[in-house]
Amino acid sequence: MVILDVRPELLDALSALRDGVDAARFPFPLPGAARARQARRELLTQLDDYLVPRLRAPEAPLLAVVGGSTGAGKSTLVNSLVGRRVSASGVLRPTTRTPVLVCHPEDRAWFADPRVLPGLTRTWSVRQRSRADEDGQDRSDADRHAPERAELRLEADDSLPRGLALLDAPDIDSLVTRNRELAAELICAADIWILVTTASRYADALPWHLLRAAKEYDVTLATVLDRVPHQVADDISRHYAALLTKAGLGDVPRFTVPELPESAAGAGLLPQTTVAALRAWLAHCAEDPAARQHAARRTAVGTLDSLRGRLPALAAASAAQYAAAQRLARAAEDAYDQAAVRTAAAVDAGSSLAGEALAYWESYPACGTDALQRALAEELAALLRTETDAADDRVTEAWRREPAGAALLDDPAARPDRDRVAVAARIDKGVRRWRRGLAELAYAEARSARGADRPAADPEDVAALLATVLLGGRAGSPAGERLAETLGAQAAVRLRDAARDLLDDAVTGLLSRERERRLAPVDGCDVTAGQQSSLIAALSVLQKER
Repeated sequence: MVILDVRPELLDALSALRDGVDAARFPFPLPGAARARQARRELLTQLDDYLVPRLRAPEAPLLAVVGGSTGAGKSTLVNSLVGRRVSASGVLRPTTRTPVLVCHPEDRAWFADPRVLPGLTRTWSVRQRSRADEDGQDRSDADRHAPERAELRLEADDSLPRGLALLDAPDIDSLVTRNRELAAELICAADIWILVTTASRYADALPWHLLRAAKEYDVTLATVLDRVPHQVADDISRHYAALLTKAGLGDVPRFTVPELPESAAGAGLLPQTTVAALRAWLAHCAEDPAARQHAARRTAVGTLDSLRGRLPALAAASAAQYAAAQRLARAAEDAYDQAAVRTAAAVDAGSSLAGEALAYWESYPACGTDALQRALAEELAALLRTETDAADDRVTEAWRREPAGAALLDDPAARPDRDRVAVAARIDKGVRRWRRGLAELAYAEARSARGADRPAADPEDVAALLATVLLGGRAGSPAGERLAETLGAQAAVRLRDAARDLLDDAVTGLLSRERERRLAPVDGCDVTAGQQSSLIAALSVLQKER
């Protein structure tokens, strides 16, 4: 029986929305980021494990997930509903490590196929007769061997009606993080949520968090108040009902399981009378066409409706993340732009023609062309090291004022590369490359300047004079005059312009590469402008198709 009328266009819209949710990233510790990450996980789980599979196969059996806190008696309840021990129960916590799904044998194919919960490996239980079986217990390969990866153990039993599967989920408050996460994933994959709580814990915050989520998504829900002392069963049941009514959940089916001495008998199975009402309700959901349609349709439609509120909030959080990434990027760009301006000003002022370089120039050409060029290159490299170090300090100072930047600076895995020895080595290498390019220009111009009216120019002398003109400022003017005498005025101007472009490109390239290295952790967070817009666009298309 088809319980939902689904068009291919709706599935396409959901697929696009799912891709947008999957692409969204919330790496920075901004207000609301943790909530956005959780919302993203829940959305992906609901889309992958429930909504899309349900809409693609509307006739699939209903999945009822039994969830609750540690020690609430979920496994015992599932065992009692089935009539035999299919899930481990006991005093050790957590008891349910591997989730167990029980279905009718004729529904086995639905759940053997990874249509639902595709991230879990299926294992079918193999029942073997043993002394434990004589005591009412079943063993399986999955019981004897702890799973190395997340598994879903499947059981088939004809005590369940066709069209319904029960899934015993791990504790929602398990001390084991993976168990908690898996419990949340399983609940998100359910057509029917069955929340199990106890007489001593029904007012705790955690069960009510699940109840509020169920109300938000308008899912088909039932609650079981378990282990209620029979002496106070009526009082506790009335109080629990009052709390549900106050929370707007007064119409939720409630089932009370008393704590009776005979509950411990029969290999941990509850007396059949205590679970008869819940079993009958579940059978009604599975076997009555109208009830079955209502149960599945309500959860599917409720989940779809909830996207109207959840997606804009996720998009807003994505926008905040992108804005933070942009602020970090601007801080780095401003710092390195300032370094570029300061470097250009220092070059124009002739700051590199100082110290040893100035001494060599004053004794030129007696000192030799190579010594002068080497000294000027070293002064240029020192200038670039000073400016990149200053830019790095400005970036660090600006990032420290941002939660996102401080997190990157403090995270060893994402910390920017601030090894100044490595930076210096890269700058020295870049300056040597510039010096080789300058020499190539000088050699090319020296060859073309040969003529009858002027003696052949020494390329090394041309390169030394050219470096002095570029880096010497006003103090290097005499080098320009000598260069014009050697090559001719027009050739000297042409060569100087070409060399200046080469220097500008070299400095710009060095500073840009250092800026990019500094921004690599931000880029690695993969926060882009398109993430917000894709979420809003996908939601808009989905609403249109609905």
